[in-house]
Formats: sequence, C-alpha cells, structure tokens
Amino acid sequence: MSPRTLDVLIVEDEMLLAIELEHLVEEVGCHPAGLAMSSEEAVALAQSLQPDLALVDVHLSDGPTGVDVARKISSDCGGVALFMTANVKRLPEDFAGACGVIGKPYSEHGVKTALSYLAFCLTEGHVPGPVPVGLTLAPAYAALWGLGEALPESA
Repeated sequence: MSPRTLDVLIVEDEMLLAIELEHLVEEVGCHPAGLAMSSEEAVALAQSLQPDLALVDVHLSDGPTGVDVARKISSDCGGVALFMTANVKRLPEDFAGACGVIGKPYSEHGVKTALSYLAFCLTEGHVPGPVPVGLTLAPAYAALWGLGEALPESA
C-alpha cells in the first residue's frame, strides 16, 4: 500500500521559483494544492485548503512575514510548514512550529529528496533513515519522528 498523496501549499513570492516547486512537488507524487505570494494570501489558502505541508519562504511580497505564516499554519490550520529560505539564520529557535528548513540556494535533487523524506515522515510518523543533506529538521519534529539528532548525516 503506497502512502497517501500529500496536499502541498507553496508560499513563495518569486513566480519562477513557485512554478519550479510545483513541478518538484508533482514529481515526488504529491499534489500542489495552491500558491500564495503574500502572508495574507497564504493564511487564507491554508485555512480553506487545509494542506498537509506548506513550503514557506521567509521573505514574501509583503515583507519578512513567512515566520508568522508558518506559526499560523501549524497552530491554526493543522498543517505542517517547511521553510525554504536563504534566511536560515533568521528562523526562531522553535522554527515557528515548522518541521524544518531547506536553505536556498537548493538543488532540484535536494528538494525532491527532502519532500519524499517528509512525505514518508508525515504519513508513517517516523523517519525512514538519516536526514537527507540540505534538510534540517526542527528539534521538536526530529524527536517526534524518532531521531536523536536534527542534523543531516555527514559523510
């Protein structure tokens, strides 16, 4: 039995990146549920669509509001956020309730590997193995999914 298809909300204000992420989401067998370019749009879509996962940039068209979006998605909408940002150092210690972060610039392979990994974690409730390179899990989710360390496996 294959895991269910995850609905993924993309919160990204750079249209070319958003379109690329939609394709990557589809390539790993998930469903791109919607696209938001501002924090207001992201929260409204998350409330109406109830996505399983939201890929959230920190800096959106209305400013550095992605952290607030992630908090609202995880606390009010029942979804899980994953930051995709060049501003990794701006993330709060608690990751604003997000499950982790992929730092920009990222590779197509890195995003697909991370999405497949997270799809497994979200459907099965535990990690399938070491965290892929390029993905950093939030400590709370690393513990929830049975990992002692949230850092990627080094060679």
